[in-house]
Amino acid sequence: MSGSAPRRGRRPRGDGGGARAQVLARVIRATALRDRLPHPGPLQTPTPADPVATFVKRFTSQGGEVATPDPDRSPRDWLTSFLQALDDDVTTIAVGADVPERLRPRPRDVPPANAGAAGGESPAPLRREVAAAGLRNSVELLPDAVPAAQAAAGISLAWGAVAETGSLILPSTGTRAVQLLPPVHIVWVPAGRVFARLEDALLRLQPRLPAGVGLHSGPSKSADIGRTVVTGVHGPGRCIAVLAARGQNPPGIRAAMHPR
Repeated sequence: MSGSAPRRGRRPRGDGGGARAQVLARVIRATALRDRLPHPGPLQTPTPADPVATFVKRFTSQGGEVATPDPDRSPRDWLTSFLQALDDDVTTIAVGADVPERLRPRPRDVPPANAGAAGGESPAPLRREVAAAGLRNSVELLPDAVPAAQAAAGISLAWGAVAETGSLILPSTGTRAVQLLPPVHIVWVPAGRVFARLEDALLRLQPRLPAGVGLHSGPSKSADIGRTVVTGVHGPGRCIAVLAARGQNPPGIRAAMHPR
């Protein structure tokens, strides 16, 4: 046989464009007969009377934790003591590049992980000496060259928090590895930056918003397997928001939150 008929169930080539045009024509005719609906206007959402209290309630209900620094201590000293008392396993700390110096812990007992390298002394013996001295939960800052995945905790700076959703606003300009890889995530929330609604936060931050922001509403959770909620699978198992008090925002924090 010189020719062959198209296989059963398969459309001849070249017919797809015609079928698509027919479908689109029917959609156009149907929508042309409908009246255009007016725009509903701006979204009207209730505004919490106390944004801070609402944020704390919703953030903690989602598994997050909230800490308030001692106003009589410097943020750096308070954070160092907080980390030392947090958990026996929290000894290595990774800090986001955008966190100001005064919001970083003070490594009193253990030198930074790269200390002694210039003089030929390895940091491992120094850590053993501290352990032998019986010091509990010494704080060791990891250098930037060490992956954040090796840290027991990460420290970040939020651009704000949202009361209506109980979320922390973390910019993509921060160190994402510090935000997502350590099992414990500690986030500074600057004073005066707890917004009642998400739209309020976006409008306030709009002039300097980066390409993307993350809304972290507590620790990482997943129920992919067997519909069983498991914490800490795709991110930190603990997320702690530190609400800075008035007057605790250190100099330079505005520049860190709004990089040029």
